[in-house]
Amino acid sequence: MFSYDPYAALAELRPVPPLELTSPDFAAGGALPLSAWSAGRGGADLTPRLRWSAPPAGTKSLAISCLDPDAPTGSGFWHWAAFDLPADLTGLDAVDGSASSLPAGAKVMPNEARLQRYIGAAPPAGTGVHRYFFVVDALDVETLDLDGDETPGTLGFHRHFHTLARGVLVGTADPAER
Repeated sequence: MFSYDPYAALAELRPVPPLELTSPDFAAGGALPLSAWSAGRGGADLTPRLRWSAPPAGTKSLAISCLDPDAPTGSGFWHWAAFDLPADLTGLDAVDGSASSLPAGAKVMPNEARLQRYIGAAPPAGTGVHRYFFVVDALDVETLDLDGDETPGTLGFHRHFHTLARGVLVGTADPAER
């Protein structure tokens, strides 16, 4: 397993207060539930259920994403990225992550498979245990100046400058298990 934590690196550039992020489906650092794996690996391509603490004062919207930095790509693998979620939202049930499964007004960006939804874990054999970083950012703007066709990396750039608080929850997937 790689040790690089992209969100720790971001915090060095611009520290932000923590937002507590948990899941009733897995413990921090623990294995993702089967439903959060890809359908091709026995899962359902559904996000795990996520819960987060109330965002700080001044929050006007939220952004959420899932990144596997351990994918053998040199740049990681984006599984999901959504933004313009309502500021008062404090959780999501297991959803497919498409705009229609999220509160009205939310926008979803294409993942690495070019699908505007969540795509489940499917680490390739021989690449070790992968980490899946689920991240929720409380933002100081009602909407980001993006149309949703950009990449999740572009979302990361824009949210970096508007983040008031960030929650990070890491789940794992072992290719030897599926």
